[in-house]
Amino acid sequence: MLIFRGGAVSGHDLSPSELQAHVEKWYRWSDELARQGRCNTGTALDNPGAAVRGRERVVTDGPYAESKDLVTGSMVFEAASLEDAIDVARGCPTYEFGGSVEVRPVQDPRI
Repeated sequence: MLIFRGGAVSGHDLSPSELQAHVEKWYRWSDELARQGRCNTGTALDNPGAAVRGRERVVTDGPYAESKDLVTGSMVFEAASLEDAIDVARGCPTYEFGGSVEVRPVQDPRI
């Protein structure tokens, strides 16, 4: 699973053509994974959000203090190894706007 943090284009002064070019990079990257038969599911997350924390289950308006830590999306895909998944993550367009990608194996539900 890839967990995308930060990297949102909001707050950047992009022209419509620059925004379109960035979105197209995301489509090309994810479409290539789908073409290889590796992409299972993926989604971008929208704002606003909320967080529920602690024993008292306190609700706050936003889950993170800094936008760079905000989870902006995720993708589940097939990888032969952790190294293979890291190579896939390196191709992600999120880095252009300071984003990061967390690479995590998903447990087999049959275990």
